[in-house]
Parts: sequence; C-alpha cells; structure tokens
Amino acid sequence: MNGTDSGVDFSVNRVAAMVRRYWYLLRSSWPRVLDLIYWPAVQMLMWGFLQTYLSQNAGYFAQAGGMFIGAVLLWDILFRGQLGFSISFLEEMYSNNLGNLMMSPLRPAEFVVALMIMSLVRLAIGMVPVTLMAMAFFGFNLWSLGFALMAFFVNLILTGWAVGIFVSGLLLRNGLGAEGMAWTIMFLFLPLTCVYYPVAVLPVWLQYVAWALPPTYVFEGMRALLIDHVFRADLMVQAFAFNILLFGAASFAFVKLLDSARTHGTLLQSRE
Repeated sequence: MNGTDSGVDFSVNRVAAMVRRYWYLLRSSWPRVLDLIYWPAVQMLMWGFLQTYLSQNAGYFAQAGGMFIGAVLLWDILFRGQLGFSISFLEEMYSNNLGNLMMSPLRPAEFVVALMIMSLVRLAIGMVPVTLMAMAFFGFNLWSLGFALMAFFVNLILTGWAVGIFVSGLLLRNGLGAEGMAWTIMFLFLPLTCVYYPVAVLPVWLQYVAWALPPTYVFEGMRALLIDHVFRADLMVQAFAFNILLFGAASFAFVKLLDSARTHGTLLQSRE
C-alpha cells in the first residue's frame, strides 16, 4: 500500500487479481473441479431413483417399518467411518506434521492402523447416541439386529477405511488441493450403493456397477432382513470378498502415491 491509499478505494484490478488467483487454484486442481460437479449430480440421481421406487410401490412400505431409519444409520457408519479416518489424517496436514511423522520411526502401516482406531473412536462417539435417539423417537432398535449388525458393520467399516486410505494417498500427492475429496467422495457411493432403494430400480447397465461395490450387498441384506426377516449370509460373504479386493487396491494406491509424493517433494509442501 502507498501513503495516499485511504483504504476505502475500490479497485477492479485488485478484485480481478484475486479472481485470477482463485481461478488458477481451481484450474490446477482436478479434485476441486470434480467437487463442483458431482455433488449436484449425486443428489439428483439419488432422489430421482427414490421417487421412481416410491411411485412403483405405492402401499408397500406398510410392511417395511424401520427400513429408512436403518438405511440412514448404516449409511452413517459407512460415511463416518471414512470421514473419521480422513479427518485424523487432515489434522496432520493442517499442522504441517506429516514430514515429521515420515522422518520418524513410524511406519506407514502403523500410521494407517492408528487412523483406523481413531475412525472407530470417532464413529462410536457419534453413532451410539444416535442409535439411542432412534429407539426413543421411532422405536427402531439397531442393536436388535444382533449378528447381522456385526456383519453389516464389518463390511461397511472396511469400505470406509479403504476409501479413507485412498483419499489419504491423494492428499499426500496433491496436497490440500484435494481436501474436498475427503469430505465428499463418499457421497459418490450414495446413489450407486442403493442405500434407500433396491438395485432393481437402477438401469440395467448401472446395476453391474452397483453390484461391484461392497456396500450394495449390505443395504440389500438390510432390506431382506427388515422386510422378509431373512439374513442373507451369501450377500455378506460377497461383500467381504469385494472389500478385501478394494482394501488391497486402496493400500497399493496409497503406497504408490506416498512414493510419488516423496519423489516430487509434495510431502513437505502439502498446502497446495
């Protein structure tokens, strides 16, 4: 600022300079661009499919008490499991501590396990009160599902961790320019895993994509349990098999992205 600047003058050039700065940040970060596009699309697809399902099954929900509440609670396990993992990782980036951790004796696998534990802690803090509220307000007891709930939980948390590991790798490689992915990537699964409607509602070609995602089997299994009172162990086994593949692929991607971050120097320059 110069000595004659009153501080109240409006400068179009300064505004244009700031707009250009933000444009450069957006243009250079594909996660930011993706974040702007896919969330409105996900919302539209999810509620569109749900509307189709409701219109095709008028009067059906009298026998499906608790189905939507169960879906919401199981979805929260999936979402919060991933988010709890990613938030703990982001805290290290916010404090510029990743470089220190990587130079310490701590191994990447140990770091990942610690993040998994924190994911469970965060999930328990958030989910236990919510399940109690579901009982108090709606008479829906998630804990009454027993062994089925354990199978649902294991598969959902494995998927959440796999996605969290992959997102952490993206953050290592791309810096905080990919931060939006940590908060929103799980919503890409929302319409495809058929949280609130069966797979049959999707177009045939999209059903193949849905059946390739482990959470789809969990939500189909939940509907079978609540509506038909049948525990589909076959769906849980298939979900677990897909989760093993997904977890392995995410771990492999994390190692490669970590090596790339070390090679390109982004490990110590993670801001942008």
